[in-house]
Amino acid sequence: MTAPEAAPGNALDRLAATIAARRGADPDTSWTAKLLANGPEKCAEKFGEEAVEAIIEAVKGDRARLTSEAADVLYHLLVMLAARDVGLDEVLAELDRREGTSGIVEKQSRG
Repeated sequence: MTAPEAAPGNALDRLAATIAARRGADPDTSWTAKLLANGPEKCAEKFGEEAVEAIIEAVKGDRARLTSEAADVLYHLLVMLAARDVGLDEVLAELDRREGTSGIVEKQSRG
């Protein structure tokens, strides 16, 4: 499957749109479709693996490798969200809701 025409917005918006478009693609030709076909649990597992890899690079201090791993983390986060039908727009709305609130106050509000 070819990539959809570039969506307006930032790179995360475009990536989320591509992930959504690949949901029904052939898992033999699309890594995203393969991940989604394996279910939400496998998507979460893969996200966790990528997060650990990013942590390792952050500890090592290798900027280029951390940048690469961070991109992998963002991709796999969006795949994991898509596997549970949570849209990037919902996450961004939650961030907007929290904007201007102290992190300490916000954490306390969650009990």
